[in-house]
Amino acid sequence: MKAETLINALEAIAIHDYIGVPDSTLKSFCDYLYLHKSPAQHHVPVNEGAALAMAAGIYLASSQISCVYMQNSGLGNAVNPITSLLHEKVYAIPMLFIIGYRGQPGYADEPQHKFQGAITLPMLELLEIPYAVLKKDDDAFSLSQTLKKAQECFQAKKQFAIVVEKGALESEETLHFQNSFHIRREEAIQHVISLLQPEDVIISTTGKISREVYEQSNAILGHHKQAFLTVGSMGHASMIAQGIALKCPHKRVFCFDGDGAALMHMGSMNYIAQQPCENLIHIVFNNLAHESVGGMPTQCAKTPLHEIAKAMGYKHVLYITDLQELDGTLQRSYQGPVFIEIGVAVGSRADLGRPKETAVENKEQFMSVLKGEY
Repeated sequence: MKAETLINALEAIAIHDYIGVPDSTLKSFCDYLYLHKSPAQHHVPVNEGAALAMAAGIYLASSQISCVYMQNSGLGNAVNPITSLLHEKVYAIPMLFIIGYRGQPGYADEPQHKFQGAITLPMLELLEIPYAVLKKDDDAFSLSQTLKKAQECFQAKKQFAIVVEKGALESEETLHFQNSFHIRREEAIQHVISLLQPEDVIISTTGKISREVYEQSNAILGHHKQAFLTVGSMGHASMIAQGIALKCPHKRVFCFDGDGAALMHMGSMNYIAQQPCENLIHIVFNNLAHESVGGMPTQCAKTPLHEIAKAMGYKHVLYITDLQELDGTLQRSYQGPVFIEIGVAVGSRADLGRPKETAVENKEQFMSVLKGEY
């Protein structure tokens, strides 16, 4: 089914506002919204809970029902407003969810998606949200039947979810967002890794950043034992790094973050900035996009993260536009926490690999490094 068909069907039942966090399964849906909907109709907040809250506000102001889209991993961020704001036993606010079905049972996917995939439908049932699964062979008639069920839920002031299988939506148009930065992200990651000391460690955020850390660590160091690859839990790598920096004060702890991840739980930056962890170096590779899940722009174009970090209280803040500036920066002895923003281009190698070891194996090797066993 074309994404346009789904969106036109939603418009036909008076859904005109679309709010969400991008997902690769929903890429054609997200691309169509970005290319065809005005900024007054399509909104990309920092996390799924915020998306639900905004949709609730639209309903309170207009009685209009919004469509909130997300990857199923984003349900965790959405649970609190679902249970304490939307539910019929609280404010009874109707809403439509479009949910990308990563880790669907019976289909191969990355390890961080498997458990969430297994519990997605039971989770919706526990939250008392009726749902339908949009499959690859569904047509306009089956969609119309699904939307009839959704409308019945809306009339009862309840929510309804459409869970979208991988490949169920397609599009003739693709968003190709670019920025004006010239540094390639993998080149910047390579540069930082080449400057690491044997006792330094990296905590890298989810998506392509961790994949590039994995490949560049193996290429430069001959191993990736110094890197904890945070393959899931988007937005939380910085607090993992904070915990490690607290317990390993004699090691330099690098957090390799992305702009979308940093925005998702930005309150963590404020907390980190106020802590006395002199050994924490927080680097954000900012390409202004949710690249790992399709490339839709983030809200960073008019949001200088280094200025926000400075206002929050990071002890040293730098904005890097030339990789040579990193050499002196990482060789100096700063009292942290340090915040470094590097503007990088959108894009990655077509042959970018994925970790061959399990997540548990990565964890155990990394913990051995922290204990000094390597």
